[in-house]
Amino acid sequence: MKKYGYIRVSAKDQNPERQLIALKECNIPEKYIFLDRMSGKDFERPQYMRLLRCLKKGDLLVVKSIDRLGRNYSEILEQWRKITKEIGADIQVLDMPLLDTDSKQENLTGIFISDLVLQILAYVAETERSFIKQRQAEGIAAAKIRGVKFGCQKSELPDGFEQYFQMWREGRISTRKAAEELQMSHSTFYRRCRERMK
Repeated sequence: MKKYGYIRVSAKDQNPERQLIALKECNIPEKYIFLDRMSGKDFERPQYMRLLRCLKKGDLLVVKSIDRLGRNYSEILEQWRKITKEIGADIQVLDMPLLDTDSKQENLTGIFISDLVLQILAYVAETERSFIKQRQAEGIAAAKIRGVKFGCQKSELPDGFEQYFQMWREGRISTRKAAEELQMSHSTFYRRCRERMK
């Protein structure tokens, strides 16, 4: 039997240290710990897919919490089934011991409680993902009301642009020469000229 660990953080700048410490305390060698820096909306994650290829019958997968596994209700349940039923590996969730499948409890009540808790937590994980998206949308809407601009802002046109635009339009100067004179990139000068002609 091998012990594997899985860590997921949603963004590249988030720190996985808390999860890593918890997994190392379970005596999981670092070479058997897989880390994805991606959203939990689905399971198309490179390290997770690699982990699945490594898992064998009788192995143990350890995660810090169910939402680190994923945030999509139906997909969490599907992946849980795949790992425990198809592969035959066990799962240990450090923050929720009721979910552990490695206790070897084969009694009906234990299985029922584990399945019930899993469904509740998977639902909570997906609901939290929806709340995060809703809070982001509300934050963006509030910022727009305050006048915050999003996306790339167009830079100011250099002095003399109008003169060179007219010369370019009349065919008296090339795009490259006009851009060079204005100290702009060729593509920017051309794009801004096209915008003026609409």
